Amino acid sequence: MGRTSLWMFPIYGMGVLLPGIVNTADRWLTGLSAFPEAGTDRISPPARLVRHGLMDMVLIFTAEYVTGTILKYFNVCPWDYSMWPDHIGGVIRLAFGPLWFCTGLLFEMLQTPGRLENSN
Repeated sequence: MGRTSLWMFPIYGMGVLLPGIVNTADRWLTGLSAFPEAGTDRISPPARLVRHGLMDMVLIFTAEYVTGTILKYFNVCPWDYSMWPDHIGGVIRLAFGPLWFCTGLLFEMLQTPGRLENSN
Protein backbone atom coordinates (compact mmCIF):
# COMPACT_ATOMS: atom_id res chain seq x y z
CA MET A 1 0.00 0.00 0.00
CA GLY A 2 1.35 3.40 -0.95
CA ARG A 3 1.54 6.40 1.35
CA THR A 4 1.99 10.05 0.65
CA SER A 5 1.99 13.36 2.45
CA LEU A 6 1.09 16.97 1.75
CA TRP A 7 4.82 17.68 2.11
CA MET A 8 5.30 15.97 -1.25
CA PHE A 9 3.73 18.89 -3.16
CA PRO A 10 6.53 21.38 -2.34
CA ILE A 11 9.16 18.64 -2.58
CA TYR A 12 8.09 17.65 -6.09
CA GLY A 13 7.50 21.31 -6.88
CA MET A 14 11.23 21.92 -6.42
CA GLY A 15 11.66 20.10 -9.73
CA VAL A 16 10.76 23.36 -11.46
CA LEU A 17 14.10 24.74 -10.23
CA LEU A 18 16.19 22.00 -11.88
CA PRO A 19 16.63 23.52 -15.35
CA GLY A 20 17.70 26.89 -13.96
CA ILE A 21 20.22 25.36 -11.57
CA VAL A 22 21.62 22.99 -14.20
CA ASN A 23 21.89 25.71 -16.85
CA THR A 24 23.68 27.98 -14.36
CA ALA A 25 26.08 25.15 -13.48
CA ASP A 26 26.54 24.47 -17.20
CA ARG A 27 27.51 28.11 -17.85
CA TRP A 28 29.84 28.03 -14.84
CA LEU A 29 31.55 24.86 -16.12
CA THR A 30 31.86 26.45 -19.54
CA GLY A 31 33.77 29.38 -18.06
CA LEU A 32 36.33 27.31 -16.13
CA SER A 33 39.75 27.24 -17.68
CA ALA A 34 40.25 23.68 -16.39
CA PHE A 35 37.40 22.55 -18.66
CA PRO A 36 38.22 24.00 -22.10
CA GLU A 37 36.07 21.32 -23.76
CA ALA A 38 33.07 22.27 -21.63
CA GLY A 39 31.99 25.19 -23.81
CA THR A 40 28.59 24.77 -25.38
CA ASP A 41 30.10 25.44 -28.80
CA ARG A 42 32.66 22.65 -28.27
CA ILE A 43 30.52 19.91 -26.71
CA SER A 44 28.41 17.56 -28.77
CA PRO A 45 24.67 17.39 -28.08
CA PRO A 46 24.91 13.79 -26.75
CA ALA A 47 27.71 14.77 -24.35
CA ARG A 48 25.71 17.81 -23.25
CA LEU A 49 22.68 15.58 -22.65
CA VAL A 50 24.75 13.23 -20.49
CA ARG A 51 26.27 16.15 -18.57
CA HIS A 52 22.84 17.63 -17.87
CA GLY A 53 21.38 14.24 -16.95
CA LEU A 54 24.17 13.61 -14.44
CA MET A 55 23.74 17.05 -12.87
CA ASP A 56 19.96 16.53 -12.69
CA MET A 57 20.43 13.12 -11.07
CA VAL A 58 22.81 14.47 -8.42
CA LEU A 59 20.48 17.38 -7.63
CA ILE A 60 17.44 15.12 -7.32
CA PHE A 61 19.34 12.67 -5.09
CA THR A 62 20.50 15.59 -2.94
CA ALA A 63 17.00 17.03 -2.62
CA GLU A 64 15.56 13.61 -1.84
CA TYR A 65 18.21 12.96 0.80
CA VAL A 66 17.88 16.35 2.50
CA THR A 67 14.08 16.44 2.49
CA GLY A 68 13.82 12.78 3.48
CA THR A 69 16.21 13.27 6.38
CA ILE A 70 14.27 16.32 7.61
CA LEU A 71 10.91 14.53 7.29
CA LYS A 72 12.35 11.45 8.99
CA TYR A 73 13.52 13.62 11.90
CA PHE A 74 9.92 14.78 12.42
CA ASN A 75 8.66 11.20 11.84
CA VAL A 76 6.52 12.20 8.83
CA CYS A 77 8.58 10.75 5.95
CA PRO A 78 6.17 8.86 3.65
CA TRP A 79 8.94 6.69 2.15
CA ASP A 80 11.37 4.25 3.72
CA TYR A 81 13.96 2.44 1.65
CA SER A 82 15.83 0.90 4.58
CA MET A 83 14.82 -2.64 3.53
CA TRP A 84 16.80 -2.33 0.26
CA PRO A 85 20.54 -3.05 0.17
CA ASP A 86 21.33 0.03 -1.95
CA HIS A 87 19.72 2.58 0.39
CA ILE A 88 21.48 5.54 1.99
CA GLY A 89 19.96 6.59 5.28
CA GLY A 90 16.73 4.84 4.32
CA VAL A 91 15.74 7.92 2.31
CA ILE A 92 17.37 7.36 -1.08
CA ARG A 93 18.02 4.31 -3.26
CA LEU A 94 20.93 4.25 -5.67
CA ALA A 95 18.91 2.03 -8.01
CA PHE A 96 16.80 5.09 -8.81
CA GLY A 97 19.78 6.79 -10.49
CA PRO A 98 18.66 6.06 -14.08
CA LEU A 99 15.11 7.15 -13.22
CA TRP A 100 16.31 10.48 -11.78
CA PHE A 101 18.68 10.95 -14.76
CA CYS A 102 15.75 10.65 -17.19
CA THR A 103 13.31 12.56 -14.98
CA GLY A 104 15.67 15.54 -14.76
CA LEU A 105 16.09 15.61 -18.52
CA LEU A 106 12.33 15.36 -18.94
CA PHE A 107 11.85 18.36 -16.62
CA GLU A 108 14.39 20.32 -18.65
CA MET A 109 12.82 19.40 -21.99
CA LEU A 110 9.32 20.26 -20.79
CA GLN A 111 10.35 23.65 -19.41
CA THR A 112 12.78 24.73 -22.13
CA PRO A 113 12.11 22.79 -25.34
CA GLY A 114 15.17 22.57 -27.57
CA ARG A 115 17.53 23.91 -24.89
CA LEU A 116 19.60 20.71 -24.65
CA GLU A 117 20.10 20.46 -28.39
CA ASN A 118 20.95 24.13 -28.96
CA SER A 119 24.36 25.54 -28.21
CA ASN A 120 22.94 28.69 -26.54
